[in-house]
Amino acid sequence: MNAALIERLAALRGIGDAYHDYRGELRYFSLQTKADLLVAMGCNIEDDAALLEQVAGIEARQRRRLLPDIAVSRGDKLELDVTVTAREFGSSLIWRLLLEGGAQHEGVISTTELRETWRGEVDGAWMTRRRLELPQDIPAGQHDLEARISGGAAHRCRVIVAPMRCFLPAPIERGSRVWGVAVQLYTLRSRRNLGMGDFEDLNAAIRWLAPRGADFIALNPLHALAPGDPQRCSPYSASNRNFLNVLYIAVELIPEFPECAAARERRSADDFLTRAAELRAFDLVDYRGVADLKLPLLKILYAHFRKNHLDRDSPRALQFRAFAAAGGEPLRLHALFDALDAHCMATRGGGSGWQQWPQQFSTPERIAVKNFAHEQADAVEFHLYVQWLAHEQLLSSQALARSLGMRIGLYGDLAVGAHPSGSEVWTGQQVFRLGAEIGAPPDRLALKGQGWGIPPQDPQALQAERLASFITLLKSNMRYYGALRFDHVMALFRQWWVPGGQSPANGGYVHYPMQQLMAALCLESHRHRCLVVGEDLGVVPEEIRAAMPQYGLLHYKVLLFEKHHGRFRRPGEFEPSALATPSTHDMPTLCSYWEGRDIELRERLNLYPDAQTRERVMNEREQDRHQLLAALQAENLLPGYPRQSTDAFSMELAACIHVYLARSSSALVAVQIEDLLGMAEPVNVPGTYWEYPNWQRKLDLDIEDIAARADINEVLARMDAERRA
Repeated sequence: MNAALIERLAALRGIGDAYHDYRGELRYFSLQTKADLLVAMGCNIEDDAALLEQVAGIEARQRRRLLPDIAVSRGDKLELDVTVTAREFGSSLIWRLLLEGGAQHEGVISTTELRETWRGEVDGAWMTRRRLELPQDIPAGQHDLEARISGGAAHRCRVIVAPMRCFLPAPIERGSRVWGVAVQLYTLRSRRNLGMGDFEDLNAAIRWLAPRGADFIALNPLHALAPGDPQRCSPYSASNRNFLNVLYIAVELIPEFPECAAARERRSADDFLTRAAELRAFDLVDYRGVADLKLPLLKILYAHFRKNHLDRDSPRALQFRAFAAAGGEPLRLHALFDALDAHCMATRGGGSGWQQWPQQFSTPERIAVKNFAHEQADAVEFHLYVQWLAHEQLLSSQALARSLGMRIGLYGDLAVGAHPSGSEVWTGQQVFRLGAEIGAPPDRLALKGQGWGIPPQDPQALQAERLASFITLLKSNMRYYGALRFDHVMALFRQWWVPGGQSPANGGYVHYPMQQLMAALCLESHRHRCLVVGEDLGVVPEEIRAAMPQYGLLHYKVLLFEKHHGRFRRPGEFEPSALATPSTHDMPTLCSYWEGRDIELRERLNLYPDAQTRERVMNEREQDRHQLLAALQAENLLPGYPRQSTDAFSMELAACIHVYLARSSSALVAVQIEDLLGMAEPVNVPGTYWEYPNWQRKLDLDIEDIAARADINEVLARMDAERRA
């Protein structure tokens, strides 16, 4: 390997040199790591000639192109640099700005009149970079700039004009402190669901919490998973983040259900009721069982809808066709993907996902895929139909929340990536890089590092497509929510790439166009009136710490991590521009944390690199318990029991912690529904896959019983009083 060329190409492709780990130590990436990441990006590093050609190609394109791929503006001033050769200097620059609303601005200016920002030689040719200033009355939006030197070819640039900061609801901007409850939707039990929480259970939670003063319900990602493989259940490993998990559909809420005698008869059949009761009784969600019960029922309803609405062009059929038209090609391809997946599994008996399909279906452009879409149009339309039902029901839940007085309503969660075998990667193979996975370096939550099994998007490919997939992703999610949590917000600046087959500890950081991504985020946040929270736990670079307040993203503060000089932060010391929470879905519950059950679990799962690390964690936990009691005592919230750090957990302790957090100066506070119930088992254990039943554990009680619990409602009343004080 030519080390110098590897280093140059790595820098051009955004691969970093070093980073500070969670202990603050500076760690450099090896030449081999950089080479492995370049291979994952599709680079040829086999010989010096190939390396030199790639380096020269990127450098020449960066320096010679007339316009950048993307330019951003926040505020009034809109300007960008144009690159002019010696031969073109003195010629006229002819430009036209096409606004997304249809209007346009245009102008002509001599290149000599533009202010110079750089000059130099590229491959022996003199070049200069000049600053072009555009009109200042450009509205916020995504526009297209076309420019050419007189007599030359036209070049195009995407121009994103965005507000200075993300949207913030007026009450919060005025200082209101709001609160809500975090719910993993699939964990909800009820007396009516089919074995996992659904949108009607969400409505029940809204009807319980809104009258008690809650302004939001924070949800796990509701992204589309794999109907063909329901056991692939991680909400953070979606088939497609632009669409919804159809297993959340509440069948009884579908308008066709009361019309369809066959569906009602099936829903009330003895074997159906018996199986539904069994699925509800399980402590873990049986996703396969739920799918086997729900999907056939949805197919009965689709057949009814086709016969009684689509064939008759009813008003409801027109609504469906409008939804399909608005979703366009991305929605059609996702439905086609799910139909193809079901077909391949049924005819070949293999696993789910496009990587298991015959080669003839490997890309959406293949002739065999187009033939399938034509021949199996009804199968594709069924998957369009269930996406529509999920879309309708989630929008309806948000409308219910707002109608009952919630100032935010639903608080969604956007996963950082998608499953390699899912539809988002299948349709976006030009952007995703399957030779690597994203994850995280070793930190206090996962001391061996994390590999999440999801492929990264190539920043160079993202810019080449002018952030189209990123912007579509924002629109697809923000339309449902009053707030959106960005899982692993550091990904807007850099992502930890793990080369295929390597340990997560041997990964490296690849950098992304943060200013461009943030501008797009600010724009869509305002368009959808959606507050943005950035999950900034773990190894957080200073660039992200500075960018979040600059762009108006709220921080994500976990009480158990919020320490200052060895003690827990007092309520008045919390970051105001933040969401504060006692714990998260990746951490132990309060009960487990207090009693050290998570330490025992992680030891059983072999998640500590050595015995010394486990011992250190145990000693730190003992200090944490002592400091937590001291913090509660400082606020006159010390429970009657426990009084000592060696005492057992109690619900009184949980209540005091919740009230303590409610007093915090953070704009938002979210408590976990598991902690209101005093549960011990975690939702997810980072660093595990089959070793622990992640994303399956249900709540201990039905939502109907939880809502009726006097002790829980008393805690919520105390929290509400503190937040409004």
